Amino acid sequence: MELLVEPIMELVKCLGRSACTYLDYHLTFDEAVRDLRRELEVLNRRKEDINLSIQSHTSLGKEVKHEVQGWLKRVQEINNEVEDIQERTQRVKWYSKGRLGKLVRKKMEVVKRIHEQGSFPDGLIVDRPPRGIKLPTENVVGEDSAKEKIWGYLMGNEVLKIGVCGVGGVGKTTIMKHINNELLSVIDFDKVIWVTVSYPLDVIKLQENIAHHFGKELPKVPEGEDKERRAATLMSIMEGVGRYVLILDDVWEVFSLIEVGILEPTMQNGSKIVITSRSIAVCQKMGCEIVKVEPLSFQESLNLFLDKVGRHVLQVPNLEGILKLIVEECGGLPLAIVVIAESMKGEDDAYVWKNALTELREGVKSVTDSDQKIFKRLRISYDRLNNFEIQNCFLYCSLFPEDYPFQREGLVEGWIDEGLIDVLPSRKAAYERGQALLNKLVKNCLLEKTVDGHGDVFKMHDVLRDMAIKSIGPEFGYMVKAGMKLTEVPDERGWGNDLKKVSLAKNNISKIPLGLSPKCPTLSTLILSNNDNLSKISESFFKGMPELRVLDLSKTGIEALPNSISNLEKLSSIRLRWCYRLRYMPSLAKLTALKKLDLTNSMIKVVPQGMEKLISLEYLDLCYCYYLQEIPMGMLSNLSNLQHLLVYKILKIKGEEVARLSKLESFEGAFNEIQGYNYFVKSQDFRILTDYNIAVGAQFYVGSTGQKKSVVNIYNCDLGEERIVLPDSLQMLEIEWCRNMRSSLNKAALLENATELRSCEIVHCEDMECVVDMDSFYPILDKLEVLYLWRLPKLSVLVRVEGVATPLQVFSNLKKLWIWDCSGMRKLIPLELLQAFQNLEEIDVYVCEQMEEIIASSDSNTSLNEFIFPKLRRLFLRNLPQLKSICSTKGVMVCNSIEEIKIWNCRELKRIPVQLPLLDNGQPSTPSHLREIKIDEESKEWWESVEWDHKNLLQPFLKYSNRWWD
Repeated sequence: MELLVEPIMELVKCLGRSACTYLDYHLTFDEAVRDLRRELEVLNRRKEDINLSIQSHTSLGKEVKHEVQGWLKRVQEINNEVEDIQERTQRVKWYSKGRLGKLVRKKMEVVKRIHEQGSFPDGLIVDRPPRGIKLPTENVVGEDSAKEKIWGYLMGNEVLKIGVCGVGGVGKTTIMKHINNELLSVIDFDKVIWVTVSYPLDVIKLQENIAHHFGKELPKVPEGEDKERRAATLMSIMEGVGRYVLILDDVWEVFSLIEVGILEPTMQNGSKIVITSRSIAVCQKMGCEIVKVEPLSFQESLNLFLDKVGRHVLQVPNLEGILKLIVEECGGLPLAIVVIAESMKGEDDAYVWKNALTELREGVKSVTDSDQKIFKRLRISYDRLNNFEIQNCFLYCSLFPEDYPFQREGLVEGWIDEGLIDVLPSRKAAYERGQALLNKLVKNCLLEKTVDGHGDVFKMHDVLRDMAIKSIGPEFGYMVKAGMKLTEVPDERGWGNDLKKVSLAKNNISKIPLGLSPKCPTLSTLILSNNDNLSKISESFFKGMPELRVLDLSKTGIEALPNSISNLEKLSSIRLRWCYRLRYMPSLAKLTALKKLDLTNSMIKVVPQGMEKLISLEYLDLCYCYYLQEIPMGMLSNLSNLQHLLVYKILKIKGEEVARLSKLESFEGAFNEIQGYNYFVKSQDFRILTDYNIAVGAQFYVGSTGQKKSVVNIYNCDLGEERIVLPDSLQMLEIEWCRNMRSSLNKAALLENATELRSCEIVHCEDMECVVDMDSFYPILDKLEVLYLWRLPKLSVLVRVEGVATPLQVFSNLKKLWIWDCSGMRKLIPLELLQAFQNLEEIDVYVCEQMEEIIASSDSNTSLNEFIFPKLRRLFLRNLPQLKSICSTKGVMVCNSIEEIKIWNCRELKRIPVQLPLLDNGQPSTPSHLREIKIDEESKEWWESVEWDHKNLLQPFLKYSNRWWD
C-alpha cells in the first residue's frame, strides 16, 4: 500500500494545491461528519437552555427579543440543513466524498458561528409594549347577549367590522369598555385602540388620537393643502403594528376610512373595527355587521335600580308598587335608571316617590319625538336636584363642546364668575362650596369623573348634554353652538331678544364682521373661547348687549379689544387667558362692577388704562405677561377688594402696598428687596392667605413650581445682611444662588418657624456645609418629605453631629433625597441617622466626584450589618467615580419595595449589597416590585465583575442603555 500511496501523492503534487485540499476533504470525511454532529449537539444544548430560560421568565407582559427569535429560527434552519447532509453521507459514492467533505467543513463553521451568536448578555426578553389602555367601567347588567355576539365576531374570522347600535343611554359604550379591557388580557390582538369620535366629525383630531395610541405624531398640514400625505402616514403606521382592534365610540356621521388613513381590516391582516353609534344607518353604510343593544328587561331594570338606590327601600310601606312604576318609566335605559335611582337615594317618603312618578309621566313637550323618550326620563334627575344653585351649575357645563374635559379648579372658577354660587364671605368659602356642588353632580351621575396626568377631569355625558341644550336650555335663554365648526358668527336673525347665555366656543370663527350688532338686551354671558384664529371684533358687536356680565375670549388670536368694551358697565368677568397676540385693551375706568380680569399669557406692555378705578376687582391674573413693564405705584392699593393676585415677574411691587390688601387670600409674585418681603410676611393680614408662591431676590422670574400652596423662593440674596422671615405655614422652600449661608440652614436662621416644611431645595449656595448643624439651635424637620441639594461645593454632610445626640425625628418623614453635583461630599447617610430614614422612597446621587459611601461605615466595631429601607423604591447612582461601597463590607440593604436600580459610571463600586428576599423554602427570589436594573453601555465589563449575591436571578431585569432617562 505504501508503494502505491507515494506515487499517488507525487501525482497530486503535480496537479496543484486544489487537488491536495480535495484529497484532504476526502481522507478526513468521516472525522468531519463526526465533528459536525458533535458541534450541532453543542448548539442544540444551548438552544434548549435558552428555551428553558424563556419559559421561566416570559409572561403576558413580556416577550422574547427579536434577535433571540431570529437566532432560534436560524438554529432550526441549520438543523434542517445538517439533517440533509447526513442523509447524503449515507449514499455518497467513494469518489464524491471530497466534494461533500468540503460542504461538511463549511457547515461546521456555520454551526460554530451560530453558537457564538447565541450569547445574549443583555437578556432574552423585554417588556411588551402596552397593547392598549384599561378603561374605568361600571358593571354591565343584562347585556350578555349583545356582549357575547360582539366577542364572537371579534374572535371569529367572518366579520371584520362591527356596528354596536342602540338609543342613547342604552349602554353601548359601557359594553365596549368592558370588551376593551377583556381584549387586553388575551393574546389574539397586538393592539387595542379606543377613540371617542363625537359630533361633529373632526378628521384631524381623529387622526391624531389614533396616531397617539401608537406613540406617533403626524405631519402638520397647512390649511387648504392636500391632506392625503397625512392619511398615508397614519395608514403606514397602522400597517406596521400587526393585528389590532380599533374601537370608534360615538360615531354620528358616515366617513371614509381610507380618507382618514384607517387601514381597512381584512382576512389577511386579521384586524377588526368596532363602531358604536345611535344610528343603524351610519353603521350599515360603513359596512358593519349590526349588533343592536336592546333596553333591559323589567326585571333587569328593577335589579339595577335597586342596586343603585339601595334595597332597603323595599322595606318602606306602600313604596314597592310606586318604585316599580318608576322603573317602568325608565324604559330599560341603564343611563336613565342609574341617574334617576341616584336622585332618589335616601328618600323614604312615599309622597316624594309619587311626585317623582308624576313628573316622569308628564315629561316635556318642547323637544322632538325621537329625543323626547330619552329626555323626559333623564330630566327628572335635573328636576330632582331641588336646588336652583346646583341646577344652574349643571346647565353651565352644557355651554362647552361635547366631551369637553373640565378641570376641577377651572370649572368652579367658571361658576363663581357666573354668580351661580351663593354669595359667601371669602373666595375660599366659595371655592369649597363649588367643590361640594361638583361632588354632588358626580354623585348624581350628572357628571362623569376620570383622572388624567393633571388630576381630576369631569365630563358631561353627551346624552345629558343634549337633554340640557334641547330640553332645558331654551327655557333659560341658552344658545349653544360650541364645537360646531362654524366659520362665522350667526347673523342678527340668529340672535333672539330673550337670550341670556350664548356659547360659540371651539369653532373656526376668524373675525366678527363690521356692522354686526345683535340686539340682545338680556344677554349676560358670551363665550367665544377656543376660536384660535379670531383676531378682530368689530366696534358695533357689543353695542346691543348692555347687560353683559361675563365675556370669555380665552385662547383666541384677538389682537385688540374694541373700544365699545369700555361701555359695558355691568361686566363682572373678562377672561383673556392665553390670548398670546393681545396687545391693546381700551379703558376700563367705567367697569366699576368688574370682579375678575384674567390676562394670563397676553402680550400687553402696560396695564389697561383706568385699572385703578376697578374698586370691585377681586381676581387679577397677570401670569406670564412677559412684556408687561410695571404696575404703577399705588395702583394695587386702590384695589382694596382683591382676593386673588398673580404677578409672575418682578414689577416693582412693594411689600407695603401688597400688605394693605386686607382681603387677599391667594398671592403669587416676587419682591426685589428682603425688607419689602419681610414687611408683607409679618403683616397682620398675611395669615389669612390660603395659598402663596412668593419669590424674593434681585431680578428674578418666578416660574410655576407645580405647587401653588405655601411656597417661598429665595434667590440671589445676601443672607448675612438681613434675616429673612419665613411664614409659619411654609410647605416648600427654594434657596438659589444665595451668599453668606453661614454653613447651614439653621445658622442662617432660616428654619426657626418652618415646622410645616414639606419640601426643601437648595441650589448653587457656595457657603453651605451641611443642611442642619446640631451645635446650635436646630429645627425638627419631622414633616420634610423632599430634600433636593444641587451644586453645593462645600457640602460635606447632611447633618453635622460631632458628639451631639441626634434626634431621630430630624428626617423621619423624608421620602425623596436628591444630591446632585456636590463635589465635597464623601458620605451620604451617617450611621447615626440611619433610623431616621425609614420612610425614604428615592435616593438619587448624581455627579458627586468625592462620594465614597452611601451609608457611612462606623469607626467603631459595630455589629450592625443589616440596613433596612422598607419603603425604598428607587436607587439611582450616577457618575460617582470614587464610590467604593454602598454600605459596609459585610452589610446588606433590605429593600423589599425596590422597583428601579440605575447605576451609571460607578466603576470603583465592587459590590451591590441589596439583599434578595427569601421564599418559604429558603431560596432567594427577585423582589416582587422590581421592574428594571439599568446600567450604562460602557459599564458592561464592570457589571460582569461586580459582586451581588444570586446575580443570575436578576438577568431578566437588566438593561444596558446610553440614555439615563429611558
